[in-house]
Amino acid sequence: MTNTNLAIETLTARLAPQAEARPAQGAPPPVETWNPPFCGDIDMRISRDGSWRYLGSLIQRPALVRLFSTILRKDPERYVLVTPVECVGIAVDDAPFVAVELSVEGTGPQRILRFRTNVEDWVAADADHPLRFESADAGGVKPYVLVRGGLWALVSRPVAIDLITLGEVRNCGEGDFFGVCSAGKFFPISPAEDFDDLE
Repeated sequence: MTNTNLAIETLTARLAPQAEARPAQGAPPPVETWNPPFCGDIDMRISRDGSWRYLGSLIQRPALVRLFSTILRKDPERYVLVTPVECVGIAVDDAPFVAVELSVEGTGPQRILRFRTNVEDWVAADADHPLRFESADAGGVKPYVLVRGGLWALVSRPVAIDLITLGEVRNCGEGDFFGVCSAGKFFPISPAEDFDDLE
């Protein structure tokens, strides 16, 4: 076993038992209720593409990444992995998750857009899980969907293209905006006259 693999196994032994103690089948642990002491930062990073690295090496086991993702929390100062007895800071390059699949259910105003993340969470865009759009460095927009507790998923480019094709123009009281609708909620992307520049 390499030193990096040994370090990952050691970290897993420290953090995984609490991650596995879930309140309900498939539900993440109640990390928002845990208040252990902060134990400092560890050399773990979530890259923009959603991959996780520890000590500079890629964590290649999807089940392990999924496990760590369930004890991830966004505090005001930093992202942390948290258990009832320990809290450690990690680095996140952009968003902690990536939306890699889009499912469309129904039609019209009550259509529901569901996103699957790279750690196998499904989330429906709605009032509690809004979409937001930021300007991309190379032009266009970067969509995000809120997964839970301040943790957002960056919508991958192929999924973002599919999302934009579902857009429509609506009057939002301050003018006409191009955006997308899900679960009865309209999420504006840009003023209608600018939407041709988003593609």
